[in-house]
Amino acid sequence: MSEVGETPDCQALRLAKQKAAAVAPRFPDRLIVGSDQIAVLDGKQLVKPMTRDNAIRQLCAASGRRVEVYTAVCVLHAATGEMKAEIDRCLVHFRKLSREEIERYVDRDQPLDCAGGFKSEGLGIVLFEKFEGDDPNALVGLPLLRLARLLGSFGVQVI
Repeated sequence: MSEVGETPDCQALRLAKQKAAAVAPRFPDRLIVGSDQIAVLDGKQLVKPMTRDNAIRQLCAASGRRVEVYTAVCVLHAATGEMKAEIDRCLVHFRKLSREEIERYVDRDQPLDCAGGFKSEGLGIVLFEKFEGDDPNALVGLPLLRLARLLGSFGVQVI
């Protein structure tokens, strides 16, 4: 849920931090990763549709248009409370889709719990004309390039 006047990128960052903080007490001496994603069309947030009808409605609205996707990642050192976070912004250009294509997609991929009502890691990739961004993994929900950088800042050798 967004707070009054909160921008989508700030909301994604806040939620990623809250998720990491919520898990930290169970793993008091670990690094905790939290992530969240917000999709936006024409300045309005595309929520997790939760129903078939809502998913179809959102995807019909996105058809032939551009959706902004903000994906935040946070790393929290549970023992010290040190927290670092970054946000990734990408643009997804949707193909012009027929209602029948959208219905088939929703029925096959069941993207009801996904921001914007699509999963790029599944059949959802065929909904797109192109993707603009630094990290294609961000669209899946976890910007791995940013995560690797954050982990490195905590002394983790990723490779």
